Amino acid sequence: MSSEGIIKRINGSLIIAEGLSDAKIGDVVYIGEQKLIGEVVRISGKEVALQCYEDTSGLRPGESVVNTGNPLVAELGPGLIGEIFDGLERSEIELWKLTGPFIRKGYKIAPLRRDKKWHFTPRIKVGDYVTEGDILGTVQETSVVEHRILVPVGVSGTIERIEEGEFRIDDPIAEVKLPDGRGTEIKMAQVWPVRTPRPYKERVPVNEPLFTGQRVIDMFFPIARGGTAAIPGGFGSGKTITLQQIAKWSDADIVIYIGCGERGNEMADVLTHFPELEDPRTGKKLIERAIFIANVSNLPVAAREASVYMGITIAEYFRDQGYHVAVIVDSTSRWAEALRDLSG
Repeated sequence: MSSEGIIKRINGSLIIAEGLSDAKIGDVVYIGEQKLIGEVVRISGKEVALQCYEDTSGLRPGESVVNTGNPLVAELGPGLIGEIFDGLERSEIELWKLTGPFIRKGYKIAPLRRDKKWHFTPRIKVGDYVTEGDILGTVQETSVVEHRILVPVGVSGTIERIEEGEFRIDDPIAEVKLPDGRGTEIKMAQVWPVRTPRPYKERVPVNEPLFTGQRVIDMFFPIARGGTAAIPGGFGSGKTITLQQIAKWSDADIVIYIGCGERGNEMADVLTHFPELEDPRTGKKLIERAIFIANVSNLPVAAREASVYMGITIAEYFRDQGYHVAVIVDSTSRWAEALRDLSG
């Protein structure tokens, strides 16, 4: 089965390739000499339709397409808090350092820093039985967020080894003996497909209010903790400002702000003011418990569509740690536009 094909024709961000006989819907591919990131969206006979997450200008028919065989995944671990990611979980701070204010296509960086060491403190000991979702230990990620390192999904067994100390996210911190006798190492970082919901044991009833910090909302339009709400309205009616206020003042533990297809100036306003805001709950900076997914309107539609899935996956990860997470998406109408564009 082939994992490499060629470009047959190009129509904007939509690329038709042939020769990818092992392709599956959702596979991530590298397109052309610059290895632009794309995704398989349709298979018709020998032709495979790809949506490119980056600008396709300069691509030519006949260039190679390499199928990774893997879906788009989120990398989860210490180093997420305080970051500004694009829809593919690339740090826009690091991309700025590499390419300047205008991000050039073809650049690939790891979502989490490989050089930084984190102090890991175990919560369990050798001989304890653990199963998926159990907390192995903690890392003090910021002054207000304790990052809880979880047993990965699908892993259950007895702790053979666990250590306290300074570790990079790729260093093994523990070893689990599986029921079949094999041992598996656990690291601080794990990956998860963004379009696959993370599993849960039970759905907790929605019976507590989310205090947004906006008295008119809390009084007349209360929102349940664990529920959802939408703010419909015309252009310039204050939807984005209201969402920003909820992100700043709600009583959530973690705030994930997803700018999906928003105007660049609006997203820039959020990213400028958040690092300067004092958190009324902790007295620290609000950025110390926030994550941003910034995918503005001038970026490709495929990356815009992926940004919401990326933010939700990160939110589910912190939910699994026991935190209350507020996910702010601005805007879902532009996300719906992206979905319609991708559906053909």
